[in-house]
Amino acid sequence: MANVSYLRIPIKGTAASRSQRRLIPPAGRFRRGRYIAGGLLALAIAAVAVGALVFSSAKASLTADPSALARVGLPLGGGTIERVSVVTGPHSRSVPVELRGEQIWPTQLIPAGEQLSIEVVVKRPGWISWLAGEDDRLRLSLTAPTASLIQHYLTLAPRAPLQLQFKQPIDVISYGPQGRLGRHLLGQPRSSVTLPRNGDAGSEYVAAAPRAWESSTASIISWFPTGAATSAVATPAPGTRIQPDTQITLTFSKTLAAALGSNRPPVSPITQGTWHTVNDHTITFKPQGYGYGLGATVNVALPSGVRLVGGHQSGAASGGSWIVPGGSPVRLQQMLAELGYLPVRFDGAAVENTPAAQEAAAIHPPAGSFPWRWGSVPAALRSFWAPGASGILTRGALMAFENDHGLQADGVAGPVVWRALMAAVIAGHRSTFGYSFVSVSEGSQSLNLWHNGRTVLDTPVNTGIASAPTALGTFPVYEHIASGTMSGTNPDGSHYNDAGIPWISYFNGGDALHGFTRAQYGSPQSLGCVEMPIGTAGQVFPYTPVGTLVHVT
Repeated sequence: MANVSYLRIPIKGTAASRSQRRLIPPAGRFRRGRYIAGGLLALAIAAVAVGALVFSSAKASLTADPSALARVGLPLGGGTIERVSVVTGPHSRSVPVELRGEQIWPTQLIPAGEQLSIEVVVKRPGWISWLAGEDDRLRLSLTAPTASLIQHYLTLAPRAPLQLQFKQPIDVISYGPQGRLGRHLLGQPRSSVTLPRNGDAGSEYVAAAPRAWESSTASIISWFPTGAATSAVATPAPGTRIQPDTQITLTFSKTLAAALGSNRPPVSPITQGTWHTVNDHTITFKPQGYGYGLGATVNVALPSGVRLVGGHQSGAASGGSWIVPGGSPVRLQQMLAELGYLPVRFDGAAVENTPAAQEAAAIHPPAGSFPWRWGSVPAALRSFWAPGASGILTRGALMAFENDHGLQADGVAGPVVWRALMAAVIAGHRSTFGYSFVSVSEGSQSLNLWHNGRTVLDTPVNTGIASAPTALGTFPVYEHIASGTMSGTNPDGSHYNDAGIPWISYFNGGDALHGFTRAQYGSPQSLGCVEMPIGTAGQVFPYTPVGTLVHVT
């Protein structure tokens, strides 16, 4: 039998109906709950947005600056720049900088194109540090900007300005001779700069940079007169004084191939060195070793059809000349003393044994003193010594050096002699002979030979007769021969030609120390020479090589 149940409909007002009403909330109460939940969600989103805004505003910034090296942007509400560090190079060399407000400025020149790394620490204000942290570390890598010329070779009409154009605006420019550039701040960046123009053609070294705190490498610019002829400009200019190792640069209005072909200009005197191609218009001669030589006149010859501005013209060809000053007389004496050719020694700072160091010292000698090598020195010899003066004592020593090294013994320090002196110093080739001084007295008709601090010999001699006297003075021996023929004119006009005269040391024209047989010695008998017995002359001869001073009183 089936079970059947019936739905009971509650009767209004009963307890069951009231309970059911409590379980089913009214529609209005549902709507109020949704509004409250939405408001809370909106507040949460707004709080996150505000927090994100505050966090982002609390962050500092570090960027490149159009005038300074970099700029620090402080966070919202301020902050303090605690530390700035700038380094460069593979070894992180520190670059000194200073803060000017929020700008970072170098306090020394930085080469254009330098790679730089910047680190800044900014301390946030306390009210935000709880959220974003106390410190903000900023890093920036940048390259110091560079500037480049649009054109290095200009053809200018007469009186036209020497105007340089740059690919980038520049704030500083330096120009002038190599090694002596004058630096000029422009005040505001420019892409065009007018330089002083000296002459219809010329060359100038120019260095430019976009920032006032930068330095840059100089490059050469050249200007030429209008016309079809090939012109060249030289740096340094022809006629100027240069050093033995000065590089000579030639820049041509046409390409090197058009101006010179495959040849290069000859340089005289013949100098160790080579021409180097700088670019298709420019070559540079770089001397090596001892260079042109101290006291040299350097000549560079150009082919027919090429005009060197400021040079000399010979027909269709031209060239230029430069003067190398001689070395210091003080350095000449220092080297002669070091090599043992003077009766003094040099006590002073040692010079490095390289050609470059020796040439530098020849122009700017080291300080030092010249003490006598021996305690006993003739008074006359002492009187001839004058540091820094090219006197007879120095000339005699130089002649002795020249004679020992196969050079013309003229006592003149030309380029070849300076080169030989420096080479001898570097090699340590000292003279082992020592130093001699010969005194001849016409009053006592005697000769005194002094060598290395002691008298070797005193002997009577014969000097010149009244009509052919021996000249007074001090003279270096200039020719030294064991035997020779002496000829000349007697006071009566007759001629003499005496062969086989032994032990001859010429010191003044035809006057010489030599051996000659006489019945006696100690009175004027010669025609100007200083005659000695042959045996005695043989003793004197080894002590009187070229350069020995003969002092006649």
